[in-house]
Amino acid sequence: MYLTPHSRLALLMHEGTQSTMGKTGLAMLRYSASPIVAVIDYQAAGRSLAALTGLEKEIPIVDSLTAALPYNPNVVAIGIAPSGGNLPEPWFQELEQAVKAGLSIVNGLHTPMAQHPALAPWLGPNQWIWDVRQEPTGLTVGTGQASQLPCKRILAVGTDMSVGKMSTILELHRACQRRGLRSKVIATGQTNLMLGDDGIPLDAVRVDYASGAVEQMLMRYGYDYDFLFVEGQGSLLNPASTATLPLLRGSQPTHLVLAHRAGQTHIQNFPQVKIPALPLVIDLYEQVAAAGGAFATAKVVAIALNTGHLPPAEAAVAIAAVERETGLPCTDPFRQGADKILVPILAS
Repeated sequence: MYLTPHSRLALLMHEGTQSTMGKTGLAMLRYSASPIVAVIDYQAAGRSLAALTGLEKEIPIVDSLTAALPYNPNVVAIGIAPSGGNLPEPWFQELEQAVKAGLSIVNGLHTPMAQHPALAPWLGPNQWIWDVRQEPTGLTVGTGQASQLPCKRILAVGTDMSVGKMSTILELHRACQRRGLRSKVIATGQTNLMLGDDGIPLDAVRVDYASGAVEQMLMRYGYDYDFLFVEGQGSLLNPASTATLPLLRGSQPTHLVLAHRAGQTHIQNFPQVKIPALPLVIDLYEQVAAAGGAFATAKVVAIALNTGHLPPAEAAVAIAAVERETGLPCTDPFRQGADKILVPILAS
């Protein structure tokens, strides 16, 4: 494990503090066990992190790596995902400065950096570059054997990408921990891996081995925990997404939780693709999970509704409307916690 509670992070977040490009960094600000000592974003330098993000944390926002150094970080974590996966040259130069100043790097981008000629020669003792999106070794194809595990396997699925699947899983795990239950998160994306959960970077795994990679993680932990919370990826509704089916087949879920953004009617990056009524989406996921009886039934037991863009009163109205529409428990797990979602999981 590269990051520890003793790591002091500077988050590289240029242009991402207030945009979806910074989803990784915002999740780390919410959930990281390693202290974050500075956020680097030239667009928001000097402003209040709490006012910009709603996260009540007193972390300074600075305009450059140089301005972050007085806060004594020892790791720079890339918290943004620019279009195309490559950092603009001025931002990459900040990583060069970081390595030369003795800092390590956490890289969640598709582009590897550990052997980069501008970075690797400057690495000193106990200094490292962690390329998170690397395919694990020893993978095999999926076999469906996770269905034989004694634990409950809860998979978050979604109406679209970036609607709150990871947050839902993390909040469910927290709810279990408060009850003293034996639960574990299975990470399937770079952000969750950067937060310290064991798993695989699914989008770095060749498609033939994707379900097998998920299955391997389930088999590793399924006899030691009573609840495995599997981080969802993508959506069956999104034409660019290929990750959801391997997750369904590899995890052989016993329960599904559907994540949705309140009021969203179309796929975010493909406005020509309509999101069906939620009862139809629920039916779709349950049918695909069971595959006509080839696999065990997995029911959607609750709706995790992302209401972060709504004021509290409107969020409450939206949650109540979804409960009426679906007949299922609904809550915003980030705003209200995940206990309401956990109840039907414990009961079945």
